[in-house]
Amino acid sequence: MPRKITDLPENDRPRERLISKGAAALSDQDLLAILLGRGARGVDVMTLAARLSRFIDEKGLDVRAEDLIGFDGVGIAKATLILAAIEFVRRRIKPEGVKIKTPADLVSHIRHYADRKQEHFLCASVNGANEVINIRVVSIGLVDRSLAHPREVFADPIADRAFAVILAHNHPMGPLRPSPADIEITRKLRKAGEIMGIAVLDHIIFNRTEHFSFLNEGVDF
Repeated sequence: MPRKITDLPENDRPRERLISKGAAALSDQDLLAILLGRGARGVDVMTLAARLSRFIDEKGLDVRAEDLIGFDGVGIAKATLILAAIEFVRRRIKPEGVKIKTPADLVSHIRHYADRKQEHFLCASVNGANEVINIRVVSIGLVDRSLAHPREVFADPIADRAFAVILAHNHPMGPLRPSPADIEITRKLRKAGEIMGIAVLDHIIFNRTEHFSFLNEGVDF
């Protein structure tokens, strides 16, 4: 049976936690649950928020109303509320796009993925003015050749007409130093990018408090 937010202990409810601890303390799932307000028949609001969060991760800023309405429990009202919230914040962060000086500047815009229990492999499209066009989740799971294939990584940057990309993935646990597999896939993607005229600027591994930059640490990729 679907669980309502009111079934949760009061100190675990997203709205109450936002008031007591601030919005930054909430997960993406919690924030979406507040926007949704309630779930639907057969699905509680937290489950619906988790499904939507994963979907929006994959779509990035390309998410549309019709995409969200395709989920059970999401109608026009909820879809437009979510899209309006995304656009409102985007405009106030920087209307013309987030400009970065170094690839590591991307970390503040992806840090929220550090809370995910699985590794999320991300790709940020960057234009010639060093502005981030979009950030998307390419795959979820272990970072290896099968989950980070060049065609999945570069499909959207090609459509974005990106000048370059920045790769990143979170480490839910363990050290931030890259594994041999991390280095191998980075080299493979850099070579693929060269063929397509899209530079791979960096690969960043991060957790809640720290990050490791291939570029800054002199890793040969």
